[in-house]
Amino acid sequence: MAYSWQSDANPNETHEEQYEHRDFHSVNQSHSSSQVSLGFDQLVNEISNKIPLYQRNIPENTLYVPHALHWDSKRHSLAGTHQMPLNEFPSKSPELSWNQSGKTVAVGFNPSVLQKPEVMNKQSSWGNSIRKYHGGDGSSIVHPSCTDLDKINPQRELKNENHNYNIGFESISHVYSSFSTDFMPKDENKRSRNVNTVDPSPMLFKDSFLPRTRENTRPENIEPIGCSIQIIEVLQGSNMTLASFCDKVKKIRETYHAADINSNSGKIWSPITAFPFQLFSNSKFNLSIFIDDSGQLLHLTPYGDYLVKDLIAEILHLCTSDQLCPKDHLLSVCGSEEFLQIDHCLGSHKMFQKNKSVIQLHLQKNRTAPGKLSRKPDDDYSELHLNQLLEFTHIWKVSRQCLSTAIKKYDFHLKNLLSTREDEQKKSLSPDFSNVRNTFQQYVDNIIEEVKNLCSVLGCVETKQITDAVNELKLIPQRTGENVHQSSETSTKGFIEKVTTKLSMSIYQLIGIYCSSFYADFQPVSAPGSISPVHPGLDSHLSFTVSAMHNIPEPWVHSYETFLFSCWLTYAGKKLCQVRNYRNIPVKKLFFLLVNWNETINFPLETKSLPRESMLTIKVFGIGCTSNSAELLAWTCLPLFPKEKSILGSMLFSMTLQNEPPIEMIAPGVWDGSQPGPVTLQIDFPATGWEYIKPDSEENRTHLEEPPRECLKHIARLSQKQTSLLLSEEMRRYLWFYRFFCNNENCSLPLVLGSAPGWDERTISEMHTILRRWKFSHPSEALGLLSPSFPDQEIREAAIQQLDNLLNDELLEYLPQLVQAVKFERSLQSRLVELLLHRSLQSIQVAHRLYWLLMDAQNEAYFKSWYQKLLVALQFCVGKALNDEFSKEKKLIKILRDIGEKVKSASDSQRQEVLKKEIGRLDKFFQDINTCHLPLNPALCIKGIDHDACSYFTSNALPLKITFINANPLGTNISIIFKAGDDLRQDMLVLQIIQVMDNIWLQEGLDMQMIIYKCLSTGKSQGLVQMVPDAVTLAKIHRHSGLIGPLKENTIKKWFSQHNHIKEDYEKALSNFFCSCAGWCVVTFILGVCDRHNDNIMLTKSGHMFHIDFGKFLGHAQTFGGIKRDRAPFIFTSEMEYFITEGGKKPQHFQDFVELCCRAYNIVRKHSRLLLNLLEMMLHAGLPELSGIQDLKYVYNNLRPQDTDLEATSHFTKKIKESLECFPVKLNNLIHILAQMSAVNPTKSPPMSSRESCVLSTAGSIQRATILGLSKKPSDLYLIQVTHGNEETSLIEKSFDQFSKFHSQLQKQFTSLTIPEFPHWWHLPFTNSDHKRCRDLNHYMEQILHRPYEVKNSDCVLTFFLSEPVQRTIEESSLVDLGEKSSDKNPKVQLVISYEDAKLTILVKHMKNIHLPDGSAPSAHVEFYLLPYPSEVRRRKTKSVPKCTDPTYNEIVVYDEVAELQGHVLMLIVKSKTVFVGAINIQLCSVLLNEEKWYPLGNSII
Repeated sequence: MAYSWQSDANPNETHEEQYEHRDFHSVNQSHSSSQVSLGFDQLVNEISNKIPLYQRNIPENTLYVPHALHWDSKRHSLAGTHQMPLNEFPSKSPELSWNQSGKTVAVGFNPSVLQKPEVMNKQSSWGNSIRKYHGGDGSSIVHPSCTDLDKINPQRELKNENHNYNIGFESISHVYSSFSTDFMPKDENKRSRNVNTVDPSPMLFKDSFLPRTRENTRPENIEPIGCSIQIIEVLQGSNMTLASFCDKVKKIRETYHAADINSNSGKIWSPITAFPFQLFSNSKFNLSIFIDDSGQLLHLTPYGDYLVKDLIAEILHLCTSDQLCPKDHLLSVCGSEEFLQIDHCLGSHKMFQKNKSVIQLHLQKNRTAPGKLSRKPDDDYSELHLNQLLEFTHIWKVSRQCLSTAIKKYDFHLKNLLSTREDEQKKSLSPDFSNVRNTFQQYVDNIIEEVKNLCSVLGCVETKQITDAVNELKLIPQRTGENVHQSSETSTKGFIEKVTTKLSMSIYQLIGIYCSSFYADFQPVSAPGSISPVHPGLDSHLSFTVSAMHNIPEPWVHSYETFLFSCWLTYAGKKLCQVRNYRNIPVKKLFFLLVNWNETINFPLETKSLPRESMLTIKVFGIGCTSNSAELLAWTCLPLFPKEKSILGSMLFSMTLQNEPPIEMIAPGVWDGSQPGPVTLQIDFPATGWEYIKPDSEENRTHLEEPPRECLKHIARLSQKQTSLLLSEEMRRYLWFYRFFCNNENCSLPLVLGSAPGWDERTISEMHTILRRWKFSHPSEALGLLSPSFPDQEIREAAIQQLDNLLNDELLEYLPQLVQAVKFERSLQSRLVELLLHRSLQSIQVAHRLYWLLMDAQNEAYFKSWYQKLLVALQFCVGKALNDEFSKEKKLIKILRDIGEKVKSASDSQRQEVLKKEIGRLDKFFQDINTCHLPLNPALCIKGIDHDACSYFTSNALPLKITFINANPLGTNISIIFKAGDDLRQDMLVLQIIQVMDNIWLQEGLDMQMIIYKCLSTGKSQGLVQMVPDAVTLAKIHRHSGLIGPLKENTIKKWFSQHNHIKEDYEKALSNFFCSCAGWCVVTFILGVCDRHNDNIMLTKSGHMFHIDFGKFLGHAQTFGGIKRDRAPFIFTSEMEYFITEGGKKPQHFQDFVELCCRAYNIVRKHSRLLLNLLEMMLHAGLPELSGIQDLKYVYNNLRPQDTDLEATSHFTKKIKESLECFPVKLNNLIHILAQMSAVNPTKSPPMSSRESCVLSTAGSIQRATILGLSKKPSDLYLIQVTHGNEETSLIEKSFDQFSKFHSQLQKQFTSLTIPEFPHWWHLPFTNSDHKRCRDLNHYMEQILHRPYEVKNSDCVLTFFLSEPVQRTIEESSLVDLGEKSSDKNPKVQLVISYEDAKLTILVKHMKNIHLPDGSAPSAHVEFYLLPYPSEVRRRKTKSVPKCTDPTYNEIVVYDEVAELQGHVLMLIVKSKTVFVGAINIQLCSVLLNEEKWYPLGNSII
């Protein structure tokens, strides 16, 4: 219900001020009675359209009273899953009946006010009556008079009805001090239970400007101003938040001494993982070891589980007779500065897990000597000053010096004014009235000018007290002239002293507010005898006054007629409540332009019920001069309870003019309102506040009953959602209802805590109880607790405690997500920041990666200030040596960016010359610094440039290819790509997730031969990419195969044959392609990688396939004419299948490929929670393609964690077939080739390969082609002899299916010409069919080769007859032998049968060696009959696979309501359309369930 009120006009206000109040209208928006307030079952919606944002005509004296303005604090529980009115709280929740026993939990905020100063002006002229206010704990607080209280808060009465009800809120009273508490005696600086306060005057109380309590530091230097207003230099800063952060960082650094070689080795250690036993159980490595200073080379083949230190001992034993200590030596990787970790196995190092070739290592001495990147002893004594954290703000010393100067001038003119009055009184009795008035007027004008200067230095802020004092100061010349004959000091002299004192006090108060609000290196000295007013009454509801907005930009004045604001309370990315202000105030011109609202905001929420991480957001709108629409101009946000306490007194907050962030990103660091900005907002908070009390531990669940088994199963099913963002409201309620029965076996902790209905005190207490008893299955499970959904500090600290169990190298994998999680910490002093700094001090790898992540994060729209401070803290910790390397790398990136910009701006013909000239800057760079570490990999050190190997790519971004000279003499040159204009953060994320998947596979013993290159974003739309040696794009391979290369079947196989002439090399390339192609099919499908064409797929001669360029993922495909360019689930084309099956000769290889894909897919699916958590933590990183729940949903749908392995296998097999049959992929590749050819200069076209030259030279000289015989192999192959014009012959092998496809291609290409009739299988007789087919095919080929020139010399014909000749050096094992017989030619079917909960599930995987009666390949399907039921009732059927002797199905057949297997027979029949192929009957009671098994097929139905 809306809550609105209207203020009474103040008779003391001027006419202008009363005009400001004329159109006042406020609405406090809260939940309706049917909603739960602090629970998030439903979000708070915008106010009804019936009350528009901007209203001018509001009925006078209208009051809307909400039904739940004051909630009953005795039973403020908002966690119930059943919605209820806010003013009705049942004594017992029906769904939580087992958890209602025990004492009331003490949690929430403790009301408090500031402490009483020891020095107080007891002779104050305020003279108001004193009364005591008794709090709930018996403490006494002095009250002002009732009249004063009414003036203070006319909207509400003080409510004291529930003080005796103990809910954990203890009243602790304080009194505001107008000066630093550090200058008080310690005894008086403690909290007091019984405090008497002096009632302030109504005048000073009404608009008090009070600095909030700060732990002010001791003065470093008092500015020698010589006046009543003095400021103190404070090097640590007036704002203690950053000062305490500096102290925290220094303490972290002090725990790692430079002399400790264990924590400060200065060496870069090779990353390790847990030892993959399944991968290296009996594996050996081939090592070539160079011995330091001897030139000796040693070859060893140790096992994977061999310890590095044992290997060093063996090397020393073999190469020298001296007794050398292994502890004095280390093994490094040749060509880099990466050292093996001596206490770990060889196989634990990632480099051994990926490199199966000969690994070169270097044995070095002086292990105990610190590396060049170690911290030096001088680093232990360095200091971290606050000005280092705020160097980017440019506010240090300038503002203090300007302020000191302005105060001196102000004091000078003030003394002149006072001394002039005394001089005038000593003169004659008949002074010149006009001269006196002019003299005073001049001094008053000078004072006013200096006051303006003072305000200008302090952010152009002019408080109401200063305005009032200045207005009274202007009356001095007039009063002086009227009372010049009077001698009483209470007249003119008294008036001047009163006004100047008031003005000085106002200035002092402004300085105090400024210093407590913003970062400054000064603070004021307490003015003697000044008393800050206090509102001693505790109000149960959140209330504060939005006073004014200062320093309004000039353009706003001309563009907007009036201004208004709105206040939002948010928590965990959700809106708790909103209050809108309809009092539209125009700009007022005083010293500066300002909008003076002076509006009290009342939230219909009890302060003690608010979560301690609640955020207050204030937005300012402008009403246009030409329209009545409201436009957002500025906003700011702040935590309501910093440091566990509410904000007290008047505060200033800078406002930002940038776009408003999503509500999910509202966190303390999203905008730093504590550093001066273009526009300043003044808010007056109450002088009384609340202090947080940690919840009491309560675990009383002894009487809980075990829920039904079905409930536990449903919990397990819900846990498959993996993230609470994907849970529906009903699912959340269900999980929370059974929260105490969830554990790490049936659910995940983020899912349970994320299903909580709210964040009230009882719910938080229960969440903490669940948290304390939870046993984490793996530390990475805690990553989900660092998402924005969990701002609670205890939850986040528990997550960090778990992550602290990870090794440095394991933490390195998740570093991008942890940097993003910093955004949602409550302060920079969080446990997460501590963890990052600690690990940076332990590992150079972590420090280096963190440095570049923080550098890149500063380009984000929000949280820039936090990342800047964290970066400074990191640089302080790691020491001078590593910081020098950071500076070198940063300079290198700047030079590369400048070179890239100049190459882009040059014309096409001049680019190479410009590049050659600009690379000279890199030569100069290396001359100055000698060596530099590579930002992509700190273990690589470079010392120069290979000019001849540098170039640029002709793509749109014109990236540079730069080749560096390796500084290590045992290493090779290092090539990288520098890209400018592309956002590489998305590429980094995709490659990170792929790396995580590959690590999972390796731990499961599955090496998918993945090549995952390094990528680093070094700034906005720029970064570095590692170049993989000897890799070419698939587009280049297609171009070498002619114009229609993408449409040919044999392109990839032909290319690998050309580059692998030895049989072993070819077989190794085939194996690598087989595994890597399967791996990339899985990862690109799960992540929805789009924009896949042949220029984004690369191959190496060793057979590794990998993808590049991940600008499009999560299914965000590019469209052309409204049609998606990416039509296939992933890239797996017929030319890839052709290579895997070796031209169709080994169709069982395709079955193995499907098996490998499905196995890899199912392994990754088991870790769906980790993958989804990593993506969820990046939702607010500003990536264009990962921004919402729908993107997470996309990955979830592809992972299908709710499916069984059998269901997932069937699903992925369908995706493989769908990709294989997707012709638009080939068409897209062809279009891309044509586009590239049209863009490339013909003179620069790639040279023709020798193979293509051979094809063209013999194109018109094919004389004849004759079938020599038929090979009865797993697939029937015809051996064909092709005779060329020079009478040379070659042999090729073709299957009948290949002949059929060849004929179809000819028909499509030559639609207007007559093509010879093809001898289809139905033309064959029942006997002697093989002989008849050979004869018909010979006749068919003869007719083709006698067709017109454009047919017999077409690319289609030449490719068919000249491609893939039989080569004994490569394919000895597959040469045609007409007499060869396979050892096992019997038809079989592979099944997996499972039975659970009366459900029989059959997975039909593969069949092999099935033929039709004539020997041809059938288009087979499988029919199932469950006997003894009627056949038609229990009949199931799979889809057919066209024309294949070894088909793959991976289809699931399900029979429900099968009570038992005993007595049931599964009859399986294989048919090709209606033709019988084979059959088998399976006795289900004797089947081994959940195991793969091949069943023989009989030739008849039994």
